Amino acid sequence: MRRMAPDRAWMETVHADDGAWLVTVGGRWDLDGARALTGALDALRPERRETPVRLDLSRLDALDTVGALLLAHLADRLRGEGHVVEVAAIRPEHRALFDAVRQADRASPVGEPKPHPIIDMLERTGRATVEGLREGVKLLNFLGLMTVTLLRVIRHPSRLRYRAVMFHIEQTGLNALPILGLLSFLIGVVMAFQGADQLQRFGAELFVVNLLGISILRELGILMTAIIVAGRSGSAFTAQIGTMKVNQEVDAIFTLGLDPIELLVVPRALALVITLPLLAFYADIMSLLGGATISYFMLDISYGQFIRQLYSAVGLNTFAVGIAKAPVFALLIAMVGCYEGLKVSGSAESVGELTTRSVVEGIFLVIIMDALFSILFSFVGV
Repeated sequence: MRRMAPDRAWMETVHADDGAWLVTVGGRWDLDGARALTGALDALRPERRETPVRLDLSRLDALDTVGALLLAHLADRLRGEGHVVEVAAIRPEHRALFDAVRQADRASPVGEPKPHPIIDMLERTGRATVEGLREGVKLLNFLGLMTVTLLRVIRHPSRLRYRAVMFHIEQTGLNALPILGLLSFLIGVVMAFQGADQLQRFGAELFVVNLLGISILRELGILMTAIIVAGRSGSAFTAQIGTMKVNQEVDAIFTLGLDPIELLVVPRALALVITLPLLAFYADIMSLLGGATISYFMLDISYGQFIRQLYSAVGLNTFAVGIAKAPVFALLIAMVGCYEGLKVSGSAESVGELTTRSVVEGIFLVIIMDALFSILFSFVGV
């Protein structure tokens, strides 16, 4: 039993007849009176676990927010330790304050440190870096799985689903020609217009052909094609496989003893490896056509002059540098699209989120790989 003077806050504990532990508090539980009982409240613990506790507040003479907060913390702590706590016999004039303080304390926990903005930024950056590295390792593992499965299919060609490959060639290649042709033509127009605007100042308008030929055949044609295909076909791969995950069709493939990589990933990857070089060649032609058109109307360079100047400005190696990147970009786009599709967790929200992520990751990897190719070709002198 613990008790204080009658004019101050006091507390006593007894065992009730029904087996409960009765805690009676009284006096003035205000800032001055209740502060002396803080240590006693912290040390107040029933002798046995799961003992019912009855908190009797009928003897209170005064109560302010400090006293109500101390009593609310006592009740919450005992509940957290496994006791059934009953707040009994509280006067109506004290109940409103006690309930308001307890509700405000639960809604706004005291003592949580406010994170420093710089430390919080560094922590988020570190977490994002670690997560990116883990994602890169998982992508490498998936690439290895694709490679092993593809080699098995090459060893046993009868396992390849030719109709699926032809279907995806049509979807990723033939159906992409209108949008790719229009955008490539406009890119050629913009490049020729900007180049002509600068070269006219030096009387070197004819060299706009050299600018178009080298930039489009070597870099812009394949890069823009890969970005468009990543946004169009890469997202389609993720959405298709992700929808199959949501509908449990991938689980059904596992149940039948079949390999989802062989059935879903390999046909899409092969189709894109076949179509992307052809799409890149088509984009090069359309871009040069756009550049030749704007050169004819702005610089009075005929189509024949354009072709002759292009033939003297670029060689076969310039065209080969651009086309050589296409299969690698195609493999990256197909790998990311299928990998994110297989990660779908079973909801429509997950399909949308991972479809967006596949586009971003695909374009990011394409640009990184293009930079590595540029360094490699510069190193070997191509």
